[in-house]
Amino acid sequence: MLSVMKRRTMVGVAAAALVILAIAGGAYAYYFSGLRTAPRPLALASPQSSQTRQTSAATVASGLAGTWSAGSGSVAGYRVSEQFAGQSSTHEAVARTSEVTGGFVAQETSGGYQLSGVKIAVQLTSLQSVDQVAGFNVTQRDRIVQRALDAQQYPDAVFRASGVTAPSTIAGGQTVTLQVPGQLTIHGTTKDVMASVRAHTTATGLETAGSIAVTMTDFGINPPQVPITTVQPQVTIEFQIELAKAG
Repeated sequence: MLSVMKRRTMVGVAAAALVILAIAGGAYAYYFSGLRTAPRPLALASPQSSQTRQTSAATVASGLAGTWSAGSGSVAGYRVSEQFAGQSSTHEAVARTSEVTGGFVAQETSGGYQLSGVKIAVQLTSLQSVDQVAGFNVTQRDRIVQRALDAQQYPDAVFRASGVTAPSTIAGGQTVTLQVPGQLTIHGTTKDVMASVRAHTTATGLETAGSIAVTMTDFGINPPQVPITTVQPQVTIEFQIELAKAG
């Protein structure tokens, strides 16, 4: 009788363990399977209609020459791939901030416009995750990222460029695409980078959007250590900047 009771107890314990494992596995699959979303990359607003282009051109009828500053509506951030343990697909972690400052000076030339003193600064301490993972508070990641960036000591990411040329068609409301070489400073380290930029005039000024591909280890930053997650070192810095002309 005692041996029968022991067997029944062992069977019961084993059954309970299987139920717990099934529940845990189901929860893991629920949290980290296909129930993950990330916003689209930052880009220009919808393509301009001919009427919008005419309005935009009228706004800058005097030309683009002058001093331009980043203003309200500007956004910048990053996206990086995460690999959850036991998952074959990756997830894009995305964080953004509206704390963006800077600008440039434009001078008219025979072939278009020469941009000098280009500087855009992004406040890293205000970055907030905007992707979603079901059952997981992604804002917990932000604290880990802040530590990896040493954001308290190095609070800003700064991009600088000089001698940038923009074609004259931009003043007529056309969307232009530029490859802008410059220097990016993050974590106290400055590296040469290439920014891919699209720009066009709007009814109120200039809108630019684009990205810069970097590797975090090049800036002395180790990929953040996150439980059950592997973070790739390749990062896409993205931006959408609204610029207004001074004066």
